[in-house]
Amino acid sequence: MSTVHWTENDETCSARWHSENGTGAPSRIVVVDDELTANAAHRLARAGTGMLWRGDYHNARQLLRALDRRVQRDTERKNTERKNTERKNTERKNTERKNTGAESFSDYRAARSARARMLGMLLVEVESDYSLALRRAPDIRQACVEAYGEPDGARVIALTELQGVLSAQQWHEKGVEVPALGARIHASYGVFSPVRGEYVDLAADAPLPGTTPRVAFDLGTGTGVLAAVLARRGVGQVVATDINPRAVECARANIARLGLGESVRVVRADLYPEGTADLIVCNPPWLPADPTSALEAGVYDPNSDMLHRFLDGLTAHLTPGGEGWLILSDLAEHLELRASGELLERISAAGLRVVDKYDTAPRHPRARDTTDGLHAARGREITSLWRLAPKDAS
Repeated sequence: MSTVHWTENDETCSARWHSENGTGAPSRIVVVDDELTANAAHRLARAGTGMLWRGDYHNARQLLRALDRRVQRDTERKNTERKNTERKNTERKNTERKNTGAESFSDYRAARSARARMLGMLLVEVESDYSLALRRAPDIRQACVEAYGEPDGARVIALTELQGVLSAQQWHEKGVEVPALGARIHASYGVFSPVRGEYVDLAADAPLPGTTPRVAFDLGTGTGVLAAVLARRGVGQVVATDINPRAVECARANIARLGLGESVRVVRADLYPEGTADLIVCNPPWLPADPTSALEAGVYDPNSDMLHRFLDGLTAHLTPGGEGWLILSDLAEHLELRASGELLERISAAGLRVVDKYDTAPRHPRARDTTDGLHAARGREITSLWRLAPKDAS
């Protein structure tokens, strides 16, 4: 963590800077309170000035919403100006040009990044015991312990990050109902929640290879939901792996809560554990792009690294007659981040063949949200379970 400095009551103050997504600290911080207007906050944020809040907590949340509205108006204005410029250019050239899927995705991420950067300029100081010394502030101590570990000194964080920590605690306590398990799965902070149930249903319904597998691997287990599904389907021993220590602890807690500790072992590993298995399941991040936070690592796979390593290592880790299940959305193809047919080529190059394939359409609300920047691609998205086996096992 770096250290940030500011002047307050004619004294120089400092605290450690913390950002889960790795955003650098503002170069300048000013102390603000309830007197700060949304327009003034907008000007400060655009100048890259951090605003350390000392007023009422609920007023800070209202200011953040007002700031967000101004940021969105800025984005809409810039998009309109860009489209007008592109239209004039194409008219001059007497040609038609539409944004490619990759350009739309790039614009979408750039807008989200700019929004996060601007909103992240409204800051709060978390005391050394994780308390928040603001009027009408909630008790954030337990939520911070769950997200950050035991307290180790005062820190300054973005209010948006604190809201994420509090929201994660609420989601963790409530959990997500998983019909395939008849139970709830609880996602910890920084661990991707199984809110998109269609991929879980695919793993619950696909026919198991041969007789019920004695050993299965669940690679990149996250919350442990797929490992739990496999255990409930009768797999004798499931080894679930994840490189994220938060995910490992989260999965272990879920497996214990479901009473599956005898059948599922969760280990920290970079993809494959030692040994071989009759069934190896992998639900890698679906989009080949760089994540900006631990949570985004559940969505973005830089250069499809995890996908490629799963395919390339599958044959060596399968027992004779075993199968690999790849659960993957085709959103990357619709966004032109992965070429059509590229996945099949990678499967073949890894010495694998497709035994069968099961498809399902997304059921999550964003697939029907016409205001979403990626709606055109999301509306055509299909999630598939690919049953794979070595070519020489045909």
